[in-house]
Amino acid sequence: MGYQVEKTDDEWRAELSAEEYAVLRRAGTEAAFVGAYTDTETEGTYACKACGHELFTSSTKFHSGCGWPSFYEPMTDTVEYIKDVSHGMDRVEVRCANCGSHLGHVFPDGHGTPTGDRYCINSISLTLRPAEQQ
Repeated sequence: MGYQVEKTDDEWRAELSAEEYAVLRRAGTEAAFVGAYTDTETEGTYACKACGHELFTSSTKFHSGCGWPSFYEPMTDTVEYIKDVSHGMDRVEVRCANCGSHLGHVFPDGHGTPTGDRYCINSISLTLRPAEQQ
């Protein structure tokens, strides 16, 4: 798939830290309960760390207890979905629709949310833009 933002592997490596690169460009996962945005309640917009594309709003963030920031829906058309059968699991990967960077996965276990979904997203894949700075 073609993306609005396309860079070579070397360009991504130069722009991202080793940890960011491992998650965003190689579909890694940061450790649970260590991410900067796991428990934050700051109002604002969450954007892709790699390209700055806005993805989620704080109004859709909820505490799921899973160890990563959880949202019940993305902003319209900001993510793409890829079937992921790695690690012996059948799940749906969530990527930035603007640059193809790995964000996390979506699960149908967002009980009590308006959509019933839980977008389990790596903090390291995101940049929070606080509402008061927008």
